[in-house]
Amino acid sequence: MDGPPENDLCSVCHGSFTVPCQANCSHWFCGNCILMVWQHGSAIQPCKCPLCRRQITLLVPAEVSLRQRHDPAVAEILQKIEPYNRLFGGQASGLIQRLQDLPFLLRRLLREMVDPQRSLPFVIRIRVYLSMILSAVYIISPVDIIPEAILGVVGLLDDILVALIAFLHIATLYRSVLYHRHGGSS
Repeated sequence: MDGPPENDLCSVCHGSFTVPCQANCSHWFCGNCILMVWQHGSAIQPCKCPLCRRQITLLVPAEVSLRQRHDPAVAEILQKIEPYNRLFGGQASGLIQRLQDLPFLLRRLLREMVDPQRSLPFVIRIRVYLSMILSAVYIISPVDIIPEAILGVVGLLDDILVALIAFLHIATLYRSVLYHRHGGSS
């Protein structure tokens, strides 16, 4: 599913979605509606999600919107989304922001890796697989920085930390793909 849930409405205009876009907080909005929210506030900082109040640093148009790019009205909104993503999508974000974006990015990445119709760059795909394999090997191997046999549950901390770092690395890779795909390179 690369679109808003069926029977869902935009939380800004309370109507059916036109040019649906998913924010990095996983909420869906009409592209024009969320851009109006941003323009109504400060144009020098990202807008906050009307639902969860998190900063929206990346807007990802739905596949259906991208397929309708030839429609002048859709093209106009997509052209407005690109500068928004250029302004805020490539900014370095803090650890808290990265942790909050993790579920959104990992879900989208998983869908993209499973779907043969999508084109994830080969180098990114290899880096994702390599990160997953190396972190799994470390977690499974009996050699640990903090051994579980001696410290018990506390010994699992290094395994959890390695898994978290691997997921953050994978999410950062995929975020850069989305950033370049939807505004970073024009």
